[in-house]
Amino acid sequence: MSIPHKNYHKDQPNTWTLAKTRKALTNKEITLEEIYKAVDKAIAQTKNLNIYLARDNQALTKTHQRTNLPLAGLPIAVKDNFCTKGLITTASSNVLKKFIPPFESTVTTKLQQAGGVITGKTNLDAWAHGSSTETSDFGRTLNPRNLDYLPGGSSGGSAAAVAADTCLAAIGSETAGSIRQPAAWCGVVGLKPTYGRCSRFGVVAMASSTDSPGPIAKTVEDACIVFEQIAGFDPYDSTTANKSVPKLTEELNKGIKNLKIGLLYSDIKELQSSYKLIEKELAVFERLGAKIEPVKALDPHYAIGVYTIVQRAEVSSNLARYAGVRYDLGRTQFGAEAKRRIMLGTFTLAKGYADKYYLTAQKVRTLFKKDFDQLFAKYDLLVSLTSPGFAKKVGATEGQAMFGELEDMLLEPSSITGLPGLNVPCYRNPQTNLYLGLNIIAPMWREDLMIRAGHAFEQATDWNSWRNDQ
Repeated sequence: MSIPHKNYHKDQPNTWTLAKTRKALTNKEITLEEIYKAVDKAIAQTKNLNIYLARDNQALTKTHQRTNLPLAGLPIAVKDNFCTKGLITTASSNVLKKFIPPFESTVTTKLQQAGGVITGKTNLDAWAHGSSTETSDFGRTLNPRNLDYLPGGSSGGSAAAVAADTCLAAIGSETAGSIRQPAAWCGVVGLKPTYGRCSRFGVVAMASSTDSPGPIAKTVEDACIVFEQIAGFDPYDSTTANKSVPKLTEELNKGIKNLKIGLLYSDIKELQSSYKLIEKELAVFERLGAKIEPVKALDPHYAIGVYTIVQRAEVSSNLARYAGVRYDLGRTQFGAEAKRRIMLGTFTLAKGYADKYYLTAQKVRTLFKKDFDQLFAKYDLLVSLTSPGFAKKVGATEGQAMFGELEDMLLEPSSITGLPGLNVPCYRNPQTNLYLGLNIIAPMWREDLMIRAGHAFEQATDWNSWRNDQ
């Protein structure tokens, strides 16, 4: 069962882009009351998708004196692993089902200071462990493009919220694909910043050396608008970089003429049928003045082992704090996936095994970093499919312990090396209404190049269902 390509009447403001809605507010063509009424209606109509775990019923009242700020009092959905003061934060786990944080994460603080209003907290794989949103302790989320399929994960609720027009933009987090992969499966835009660009303070930690907050949005422009407000140095997070935040919205229309783009992973046999579907789309970059050619890179299959070992090790450390003393509910409430990851991570770090597994994985991680350094010495950008194929059917994760690692295989190399990446829709199957995504990777701190390419591609093709609404 699929929802129509656009879910509601186009005169309903919840279906507009963030950029268009801001402009309409400035021109007094619409009111915040009308916007929130349309969003609330959309949320009610899509309740069966199980997108939101909590709503802020006072959201509209919090828009007071925010219309002159960059996000203009508009409703933004937030993944439920960001601490929100006074609003429940569960990380989709029963362990935290009673937890109301006494403090605010840096990302949501910045979001609200910029005029954004958190309309609700979205579903995810429990503790962000997965790529389907099927491991949530509060039930799976469905893909708004086709209800028989999964939205991806772990930020599946945020991607679904955007695809279903139940917010104007959303916040997600990525450890290895958790922004870009659900964005691809739901046919929306996902921007994973350079590691250290956005603060992790107040985010329920999964793998601390790769966790990266970022926006999920309807268009590349909308993602840039949100990015500019949530990025930046944070004294509460020692891994954030003391670098100025680039004005990505000023880079959108600079084009990609004379850029050199390397095409990754098109030589992998199991991916060739998916790459065949986007041959014409890849040629768009040539028409826009860039040069694109296939390149040989370190096989992403090796990244599966690296990510699995490093991530499990960091999970075992990060989840050790949930002992029931502070959070009321103890470790017996952990789901099966969390228990598996804790056990494997603890084993990996155990005496006699750390050198054999963990340190070896870190050495291979360094090889991926060196490989990308060599590629970026020749190319300005790298592109690949975001996911090996289309969204998988509901129930696909059952009995598949490595489901997420395999679905995120093409994103893990850039995640473990801290690189920024951008998903843009690049193909839609007319029979299933499901999407393929194009992953655009830039060197560290060069989000500007990445979004120039993404925006140019978006404007030159018809795959983004909001492109003409700006």
